[in-house]
Amino acid sequence: MDRYQYLLLMAGCLAITLPLEFVLRARVYRRPGLLVTALVPIVVIFSAWDLLGIWRDHWRYNPAYVTGLDLPGGMPIEELVFFVVVPICGLLTYEAVGWVLSVLRRLHETRRRERADA
Repeated sequence: MDRYQYLLLMAGCLAITLPLEFVLRARVYRRPGLLVTALVPIVVIFSAWDLLGIWRDHWRYNPAYVTGLDLPGGMPIEELVFFVVVPICGLLTYEAVGWVLSVLRRLHETRRRERADA
């Protein structure tokens, strides 16, 4: 089971932030073009950085905690999953907070107008 704990953790991160898409109207998954546009630079830059670190032997991955599925260059699949999942979770959180703040701003403006009219 240890070999899959990192992937399970990434799945958990997605599962925990998924309600933000629907409950707090994050609209990240509903705009796939923008999502891909946001993810591509992150995945490319950090994958290159990771591959360079592997190639220069700056770091290694404990085989007890990775599945053994490696991408070309020796990067574990878990690293690619991380470079996709964490930004998605961040975008969901950012968009959800933006929606909540806009609701609070509208509520504040409505109350301010009501007081001014009274």
